[in-house]
Amino acid sequence: MTPRPLDILDQVLNRQPVIISLKGGREIRGILQGYDVHMNLVLDKAEEEVDGTVQRLGTLIVRGDNVIYITPSVE
Repeated sequence: MTPRPLDILDQVLNRQPVIISLKGGREIRGILQGYDVHMNLVLDKAEEEVDGTVQRLGTLIVRGDNVIYITPSVE
């Protein structure tokens, strides 16, 4: 059976980093702590690379309307 998208998120929940692409060209990486059916996300240890410098954002809530895609990070 092919995994459903939310099943894939369940597999990485509280385990490994995810990369989230947002509207406006932003990309954020962090540990997925929770989500809902609207793709509102809670990230821990969130960080964003801006002009080659990593900005640590800490715990972050991302509104689902801004999410283009979310993918498990390859480490």
